[in-house]
Amino acid sequence: MIVFATAGTANAGGQPGSFGVGAEFQLSGIGGLSANYDTGKFHVGGFLGFFDPAGVNNTTVDIGGRFFFHIASTAMSDFSIGGGLGIQSIYANPGNAGSNRLTNLFIEPSFQIRAFLASNVALSFTGGIEIGTVDASEVNVTGNISGEAGIHYYF
Repeated sequence: MIVFATAGTANAGGQPGSFGVGAEFQLSGIGGLSANYDTGKFHVGGFLGFFDPAGVNNTTVDIGGRFFFHIASTAMSDFSIGGGLGIQSIYANPGNAGSNRLTNLFIEPSFQIRAFLASNVALSFTGGIEIGTVDASEVNVTGNISGEAGIHYYF
């Protein structure tokens, strides 16, 4: 009901109050089903990913959020700066009965480009710095868009 109550046409750069659903992945590669809320000047969103293949001790859960402030907008695109925070819960040795669970925390200051294919469908591409903390101990500076992209349909 909430989605239909806020339904409207999104414009590039965001129609105030538009809500988008889709899928998106962070620079670290974690992600899943996602939702965005676009205020026009910025957009915020979150994602949830769950993977439980056959076998024991191999479930992966991803959850995270992001915030991007729109620096520039055109009729069919926008450029934003901001970042995301992602948490991944994964087993250290999948398939082993005595495996311990790891918690990877990723902090990602980044920029995002959204290209609107239509007034309500956006592709997003993200580049920036990935900082892995807690059980994830890595730092990557990357602009590779394979796996760091998303798509959203705005209501």
